[in-house]
Amino acid sequence: MRHVRVAVVGSGFGGIGAAVRLRREGVTDFVVLERAGSVGGTWRDNTYPGCACDVPSHLYSFSFAPSAEWPRTFSGQPHIRAYLERVVDTFGLRPHIRTNSEVRMMRWDGQRMRWELDTASGRWTADLVVSATGPLSDPKIPDIPGLDTFPGKVFHSARWDHGYELRGKRVAMIGTGASAIQIVPSIQPEVERLTLFQRTPAWVMPRMDREVSATEKWLHRRLPFTTEARRRVLWGIRELQVQAFTKRPDELGLVENLAKANIRRSIKDPVLRAKLTPSYRIGCKRILLSSTYYPALAKDNVDLVASGLSEVRGSTLVAADGTETEADAIVFGTGFHVTDMPIAERVVGAEGHTLAESWKDGMASLRGATAAGFPNWMTIIGPNTGLGNSSMILMIEAQLNYMADYLRQLDVLGPGSALDARKPAVDAWNHRVQERMKRTVWSTGGCTSWYLDSSGRNTTIWPGTTTEFRSATRRVNLFEYEVLRPPRGHSGAAARAAAGAEADREGAAA
Repeated sequence: MRHVRVAVVGSGFGGIGAAVRLRREGVTDFVVLERAGSVGGTWRDNTYPGCACDVPSHLYSFSFAPSAEWPRTFSGQPHIRAYLERVVDTFGLRPHIRTNSEVRMMRWDGQRMRWELDTASGRWTADLVVSATGPLSDPKIPDIPGLDTFPGKVFHSARWDHGYELRGKRVAMIGTGASAIQIVPSIQPEVERLTLFQRTPAWVMPRMDREVSATEKWLHRRLPFTTEARRRVLWGIRELQVQAFTKRPDELGLVENLAKANIRRSIKDPVLRAKLTPSYRIGCKRILLSSTYYPALAKDNVDLVASGLSEVRGSTLVAADGTETEADAIVFGTGFHVTDMPIAERVVGAEGHTLAESWKDGMASLRGATAAGFPNWMTIIGPNTGLGNSSMILMIEAQLNYMADYLRQLDVLGPGSALDARKPAVDAWNHRVQERMKRTVWSTGGCTSWYLDSSGRNTTIWPGTTTEFRSATRRVNLFEYEVLRPPRGHSGAAARAAAGAEADREGAAA
């Protein structure tokens, strides 16, 4: 068992960002525990045809690691994953990363004031755990009666089976979210028949994607401030849009009219057009970007079933409206476990219960980072830190500021100390967030989205600007925390010495 000051769980944008920030803060005693065989998180796992980001490349990247080499204004999955690999190498993170090390359980030891982590590659202890598993890491496949009787191929978009040949097959696409609108136009030309099961239509705007010219790349390489300027413009535009989403949803009417015009321009069949036109306010669900989705749906080999899949009878798929379809393969684009993150079942706090049990009535954290009863544990992209119109990297970097100050406070408090979020502080923060949420488009827009948990609360989205969130997470307010000290006879130094001795014994035994 080896002891480290910080254990980071996950190596997507959040985990890699945390590792870089730790190095920049002078902290080198840390480990990044990754369950897969390589880094990249969601950009490693999602390799489906057409996979790309719907946030401009120069904004969907770290401010401390700008790139002048983005090939397109909206880059695809291979380029984003390659970017993360370069960040890992540039900042010398490889020695800290342990792949194939899925965390099976992490438990707070109140006597030794540390976390014990059981992983697929061994046991660790840590003073602080930073959970960066992300909300888009565990695919969700709905419980469809008879699905186990389907004789063909079944997989989720985030677990694409590249060994299965779709050419000439009858394929059913379940779902119309961000993944589906990229998959549909990518596979439509090669399949025999494509049937799209749509429970609720999405608002789709044109994706203004283009190749980044050689001149632009040269300019960004020679004059780095132009890259920063480009990023600031992209950020500023989205920051100005936030008011319409959070305070004045009626102002989204103009955008909605533009989206309707996009449907009319792309879809000539009035029946199909009616099926694709949402009845809720634009922005209530995430606005999707694609210039190829509607044209693909208009092709002769594509059928749109305006109803969800309700039953499978062998190779026959039955929609909720009774429509029957024959298929050779089913692709689920049905999202992820966002409001019920599986990692929460593997975190055991000071009172002996799991984070999932603590969150049984809905996720709740202090400033999107810490939870009452779970000392020295924090999450990146926690409750109510998601965005509906901008780059999550902005929110991640704000949370890294909070993580850095959290460590500084622990240094001041002394060895073996811990901070536990006070429940009244957590409740007060979440009350303010939920009060602000009431007038947002996500609450008033008339839709049901994956932003909402089982009780209808929006525990996913941040109801403000990234500037506001950055300000709220700039510093740790000790009045919001209970300071914990080691029990008598269990100092932090003693705990670390015991961990070292235990590691020596395990090494000798090996």
